[in-house]
Amino acid sequence: MSQNSDTTAQSAAPLASTQVAANTENAPAGNPNRRAVAMLFPYLARYRWRVVLIIISLSIAKLANLGIPISFKHIIDALDPKVAAITVPAALVLAYGILRLSASLFNELRGLLFAAVSTRARREAALNTFKHLHQLSLKFHLERKTGGLSRAIERGTRAIEDFLYYSTVSIIPIVLEVSLALGWLLWFYPAKFAVLTMSTLVLYVGVSLKITDWRTRFYREGNEADQSANALAVDSLLNFETVKYFNNEAFEAQRFDEALAQHERSARKSWLSLTALNSAQASVIALGLTVLMWMAAGEVATGTMSLGDLVLVNTLLLQLYAPLSFLGMMYRNIKQALTDMEQMFALFDVRGEVADREQASELAVNSPTIRFEAVHFGYDPRRSILKGITFTVAPGQTVAVVGHSGAGKSTLARLLFRFYDVDSGHIRINGEDLRDLSQYSLRQAIGIVPQDTVLFNQSIYYNIAYGNPNASREAVIEAAKAAQIHDFIEALPDGYESTVGERGLKLSGGEKQRVAIARAILKAPPILVFDEATSALDSATERAIQAQLDRIAKGRTTLVVAHRLSTVVAADQILVMKAGLIVESGKHEQLLALGGEYAQMWALQQRERAQSEAIPAED
Repeated sequence: MSQNSDTTAQSAAPLASTQVAANTENAPAGNPNRRAVAMLFPYLARYRWRVVLIIISLSIAKLANLGIPISFKHIIDALDPKVAAITVPAALVLAYGILRLSASLFNELRGLLFAAVSTRARREAALNTFKHLHQLSLKFHLERKTGGLSRAIERGTRAIEDFLYYSTVSIIPIVLEVSLALGWLLWFYPAKFAVLTMSTLVLYVGVSLKITDWRTRFYREGNEADQSANALAVDSLLNFETVKYFNNEAFEAQRFDEALAQHERSARKSWLSLTALNSAQASVIALGLTVLMWMAAGEVATGTMSLGDLVLVNTLLLQLYAPLSFLGMMYRNIKQALTDMEQMFALFDVRGEVADREQASELAVNSPTIRFEAVHFGYDPRRSILKGITFTVAPGQTVAVVGHSGAGKSTLARLLFRFYDVDSGHIRINGEDLRDLSQYSLRQAIGIVPQDTVLFNQSIYYNIAYGNPNASREAVIEAAKAAQIHDFIEALPDGYESTVGERGLKLSGGEKQRVAIARAILKAPPILVFDEATSALDSATERAIQAQLDRIAKGRTTLVVAHRLSTVVAADQILVMKAGLIVESGKHEQLLALGGEYAQMWALQQRERAQSEAIPAED
């Protein structure tokens, strides 16, 4: 294949996700197997010339395979004592060796070409699935079990390689080899040999397909049970601390064992049905071989066939027996691969609730103004969270939102990030509705320190640099210093290369939050969102970091969601939320003077703070 063709194929790779999504609509809805094949086609179309070369290599290899027993027949017949010349069998022996070598070499060439196609198709399918999952809405990921999702992708990508191998590299050669063998038998020998061989083949295929279709349901059940068990295990291990807090190790083990027991039952049924299939296949093959050999021996006895003909028929039958004995296994694996591919490709049917419009514009980030206009929203249509929220955050201004838990404060940050779209009303940046902007440009302009900081199971350096992967090491360290975590990192045995553990569990809540603050500082966006950014910090650290947050917020449009009122006293405007409504707004002093909701919250927190400072700290 030419280099240009490969280059074209690689340049087309980013389009695969779109092509697969389009194929989802065109694929036959009533036949999941045909649908899975249709969705796989775009990955193969770019390598069609390699597929053609694979088929050519296979054809040559199978022709050479057919020539082997034919040359062997002539060698046997030429070894008649009445034949004086020794050169004839020598030439035939040489031809025999060349045919065997050719069959082997072209089989190896086929394998080499196949590896390039199958591994690339598997890689692109996995990448496109991964990209698609990241494009789906937050709601989808909150409702799905991560363990089951990862297992479906793992099996699906592996199934692509299995399907291509068994369908392209195995089934086609079997059909070609059987066709050549039947043609040879029909042309040179009595028709009964070809008829009986064909009858045996048809019976074998019929039995294999019938039993395999019957046992496919057991494989599906096993897949579902395996996926459920894996999801349960991942969920339990991710919540290791919670399990320990409540001494529920035995309870978790019982739940996992119940899922494993379901998988065991399905696997047992699958193995029993496999035994039935193998027994039926062996019976058909044994019967066919016995009858064919009996017929050939009879022809030799009557003198209508030579000893070489007997060897040829026997060798042909043995060559057919080898691929036929694997035909059922190949069909089973193809069916299983189609099932796995179907589960993975079904993910492309899921459309994100939040999607870019066709003519989505790029956000201009100079001096951004954020405006919520009569925003109504609820995670569930039956329960409203925000009820007509309206406010503006001017360029360079800091607006804080406070209120009791459940008031809808954090929902404002999620809507601004466009994890969800509003039910009614508008959220605008510089006058443009968020739904008219590309999600990438919107999120690129916003830096957030979330309430619940979850870190990657990588180094501290990796987690800070995640805010800007192209930043220099010096910039990462400066961000850590600004977040008051540099000295802590330097004191660790491995410094910035220290791993943080699954979901950052090796770090305390305050340390994780400071990493999140450093990450946001490194991103340096024009819009900042602090969602309870200092909630996990002690008072002394909070005061130190609050000063840094105030510094980095200068000149940026900032939305602060806070529970501790002491962190928002310097805000340009404070919004007090209650039951999805803004009930008060103003500066800190103005709200205190009102003597309303904010003043009550301030007095309560001041009393709690005084009481906590009066209690001596315990070791």
